[in-house]
Amino acid sequence: MKHVLIINGHPDKESYNHALAEAYLEGARKTKAVISLIHISDLDFNPNLKFGYRKRTELEPDLTEALAKIKAADHLVWVFPMWWSGYPALLKGFIDRLFLPGITFQPVKGKPLPQRLLKGKSARIILTADSPQWYDYLFMKRPAINQFKKGTLEFCGIKPVKVSYIGPVKDSSASYREKWLTKVGLLGEQLK
Repeated sequence: MKHVLIINGHPDKESYNHALAEAYLEGARKTKAVISLIHISDLDFNPNLKFGYRKRTELEPDLTEALAKIKAADHLVWVFPMWWSGYPALLKGFIDRLFLPGITFQPVKGKPLPQRLLKGKSARIILTADSPQWYDYLFMKRPAINQFKKGTLEFCGIKPVKVSYIGPVKDSSASYREKWLTKVGLLGEQLK
């Protein structure tokens, strides 16, 4: 049985991202998969990687539980907004605190790339933005997507990683947002 974990990285519970995470959840509930949902804003943890990799900070209980869900998942669905060509500080802190050497990757002495400890998992990024996709691609070179997809998920062995870019959301019509909620619900039904 497939295990799917949905991770909402938007700090606002009334956000469109929250609605997108719930739409995916509702679609996925129509399958036989085991579904879990994390709203990072509900977790109690310090997002600051205080000592970098020099010294390990003990994980708070909410992070320990989130890590167990990530390790158990076959498919990870990340929902978050792009702000200033990056992602929210809370999501960044979540990644900084959990995606650590010995947990999601293991450095190999004498080699430039680590052992990837999250192999066998796939992911979907559902990213909202106020910038049109063509602008993000042509002028900005997709910084949030590249950082998260290649610099984090694929670096730790998660492949394939598919991306749904939803934007511009600012000033979008209710029908545009509803169309995407329907599309994301269908992704959930297909566990994609």
